[in-house]
Amino acid sequence: MLRIDAHQHFWQYDPVRDTWIDDTMTAIRRDFLPEDLLPLLNKNQVDGCVAVQADQSETETDFLLQQAAQHPFVKGVVGWVDLRSPALEERLAHYSQFNLLKGFRHILQAEDPQFMLEDAFMKGINRLRQFGFTYDVLIYAHQLKHAAQLAAAFPDQPFVIDHIAKPAIKQGEIAEWAKDIRKIAGLPNVYCKVSGMVTEAHWQQWNEATFQPYLDVVVGAFGMNRLMYGSDWPVCLLAADYEANINIVKHYFSSFSAEEQNRFFGGNAIQFYQLS
Repeated sequence: MLRIDAHQHFWQYDPVRDTWIDDTMTAIRRDFLPEDLLPLLNKNQVDGCVAVQADQSETETDFLLQQAAQHPFVKGVVGWVDLRSPALEERLAHYSQFNLLKGFRHILQAEDPQFMLEDAFMKGINRLRQFGFTYDVLIYAHQLKHAAQLAAAFPDQPFVIDHIAKPAIKQGEIAEWAKDIRKIAGLPNVYCKVSGMVTEAHWQQWNEATFQPYLDVVVGAFGMNRLMYGSDWPVCLLAADYEANINIVKHYFSSFSAEEQNRFFGGNAIQFYQLS
């Protein structure tokens, strides 16, 4: 079974475009490209990855597809397209010719929670299935209730929650998030990426035990057939290097069966994104 990092990013840093990289994030204010990631994957016995959009433009989608075409270890791309555009069907038809493009994402964490339930957005989500595209749900914990409504409206559309929906780990908040995670996990078309945890914790003061309660919740909610590993590299570098980051889940899942570990570290991502 291939081992897959189901969530990472590439970019050529642009201070005008990438304003989300603020003064607290100087560690990632530079280019991050496939040649930077490959040695880290090799060192940590990861065979491939899924590159996920960080900018909301088709230029970003095309950039990621170019990187994937040139680097075989990039097994798939989650791009961006304007889901509310009247020309969406034409754009999806265009992108359907690229086998490496697996799905799309919108940065919903920056939107009002109601945004994802607006007619235009939901019409866009409804079109994804006919082209075989997945949808990555990037939200904060307070948006989980709305995301559950969205996913319930399209039971045949594959969704995956990014970064376990970003609970406030730094503040130790868990109860409300856990309730909402369990609810959305009740929808069989929803998967979850165990990613992005270190940057929701205190960047300099976390340890592996910090994340155990949150991992316990997602394992109990989703089981081992709908969870997948993601590094969120290079964003994770704000709080942990690649090895320290992956070791959190390697150690947590070390007592699980080989089959369960294989599914978490690769099989579920391969199934969800139809990787080859």
